[in-house]
Amino acid sequence: MNAPIRRLTTVVALMFLALMVSATSVQFFQAEALNNDSRNVRTVYREFGRDRGPIVVAGEPIASSHPVDDVYGYQRTYDPGPLYAHLTGYFSTAFNAVTGLEKQANDVLNGTSSSLFLRRVQNLVTGNQPQGGAVELTLDPAAQQAAAEAIGDRSGAVVALDPATGAILAMYSSPSFDPNALATHDREAAQAAWDALRTDPAKPLDNRAIAGDQWAPGSSFKVITAAALLESGQYDPDTMVPAPTELTLPQTSVGLRNPGGRACGDGSGEVTLLAAFRQSCNTPFAQLSMDIGYDALRAQAEAFGFGAELEIPLAVTPSRLPEPESQAQLAMSGIGEASVRVTPLQMAMVAAAVANDGAQMRPYLVARELTADLEEVTATQPRELRRSVSPETADQLTQMMLDVVENGTGRPAQIDGVAVAGKTGTAENQDAAPHSWFTGFAPAEDPQVAVAVLIENGGDGGTNAGPVARAVMQAVLQ
Repeated sequence: MNAPIRRLTTVVALMFLALMVSATSVQFFQAEALNNDSRNVRTVYREFGRDRGPIVVAGEPIASSHPVDDVYGYQRTYDPGPLYAHLTGYFSTAFNAVTGLEKQANDVLNGTSSSLFLRRVQNLVTGNQPQGGAVELTLDPAAQQAAAEAIGDRSGAVVALDPATGAILAMYSSPSFDPNALATHDREAAQAAWDALRTDPAKPLDNRAIAGDQWAPGSSFKVITAAALLESGQYDPDTMVPAPTELTLPQTSVGLRNPGGRACGDGSGEVTLLAAFRQSCNTPFAQLSMDIGYDALRAQAEAFGFGAELEIPLAVTPSRLPEPESQAQLAMSGIGEASVRVTPLQMAMVAAAVANDGAQMRPYLVARELTADLEEVTATQPRELRRSVSPETADQLTQMMLDVVENGTGRPAQIDGVAVAGKTGTAENQDAAPHSWFTGFAPAEDPQVAVAVLIENGGDGGTNAGPVARAVMQAVLQ
């Protein structure tokens, strides 16, 4: 073989070697990165062109896929869209984006979950078209509808839990949005809907129940302060406590007064803890918070879940009770003001723990994972998160919360023939109307539902949040 041929052979061999190295690199070392690259159109079509499984509530799909004649093959639709939007999220081909439960349960819905392995094997053997699995939620559709109707066009949120299991029976955030507008395959229409939602000052994309901005809980936090007092062993509902009509906060000239400027009790300057709780007096709870100290108050808040990471499986923003910079701030923290910030889910968890003899259960949205034929693959088992208070303290708090609804600020939450336990809150809001709160549970003797209601800038808590809570509890109980 002459020299030119040898050189040509060597060059060809090197070219083949380079080709094999390159192919090996692409196939084995770069495959994952290339598959996950948002610019990879095949990946986009593969992911967004699947026959995706439904999200189900009470046997009815609230998110499902339907065949369409375009490059994706399937269109994701939501019905009724706005009622469950903050939970389902949206599956958007226009933005190559997935949110909410569509994202958190994606491997089940698109059929790639390890729990659906046997079904994938069956499809491979039989040649059937692969299908996604289904996700069944814990929601009670009547309670969800009642929450939406009771809030109406006001901004706020409602959360209802089963105290014994932690199952979420209702979770509604207002204002809501239509996920169908973002899931459309018409990119221009989806972009217009997105721009409108992002610039809306009402923040309809925020799930106020678990995230977004947080709010001062106002007097609904007094459940936690009262729990700290009772758990200390130094107080019971009949203990006489100081109750001045006005309390000058330490190292300030600020005079703290009770709601409406009223005297607490008979105006004698002293009442029982039960009477102060029933009337939602500020001055006793502010003074008592300073008396027991921040460490005790923080420990009790943490026992109810403050500061703890939580997924339901949607991520929940932890509620917080920051260390106060002064005794005056500590006093205000004890009545749910200052820097205390919570989510409605947190306050529902507080009520649920009291209702469940002091045991707080882990909240969850997904009841079961199912195959495409709706056969059960996995089911969520209730799990205790923590012991919030002793059974004895839970019983005392229940009696105090019963008194609030029967004789105090929580009367608007009363249900005929049902014993309702609750606590109202009216959280001050600088330069705007106060936020309205109600948290409670029913029936008090055998709790089936615990609820928390927030209405932004709603005014008096009992008057405005109480009826919303009543409507949701009635829907569950009926």
